[in-house]
Amino acid sequence: PEQAWYMGGAFNILMGGILPFGAIFIELFFIMTSIWLQRFYYVFGFLMLVLLILVITCSEISIVLCYFQLCNEDYHWWWRSFLTSGSSGLYLFAYSIMYFYTQLEITNPIPTMIYFGYMAVGALVFFLITGTVGFYSSWQFVWTIYSAVKVD
Repeated sequence: PEQAWYMGGAFNILMGGILPFGAIFIELFFIMTSIWLQRFYYVFGFLMLVLLILVITCSEISIVLCYFQLCNEDYHWWWRSFLTSGSSGLYLFAYSIMYFYTQLEITNPIPTMIYFGYMAVGALVFFLITGTVGFYSSWQFVWTIYSAVKVD
C-alpha cells in the first residue's frame, strides 16, 4: 500500500542513525582527542557503559522502526533494519569533518588525507557494527512475533 512520506526508506534511515550517534558523541570527542591530539584516555569503565548504551539504542531504534514498517504492511525490513542503525556511521563521519575544522590545526594535504582516510575507515567499521546490531535485533524481534502466530 501507499506509505506516508515519513515512512519512506531514506527518511527512516537518516532519522534512525541520530539516536545511536547521540548516545556516543560526547565520549567520541574524548576518544578522538586522545587519538589525534595525543591526550590520555583513562575512563575505560565509562567507555564500556557507553558501548552498552550504544548497543541498546541501536537495538531499540531498529526494532521500533521495523515494527512501524511491518504495521504499514511493508515487509521488506531486512536491509532497512541494517541501514537504520548503521546510518550512525554517516553521522560519525560528519562529526569527524566538524572535529577537523574546529579542533585540529592541520594545514598540509597529506596529513589531511591521512586523517580523512582513517576516519572514513572508522566510520565504515562503525556503520557495519551498528548495522549488524540493528539487523540481528530486528531479526530476533520479527522471529519472535511471527513465531507467536498460530495458524489453525
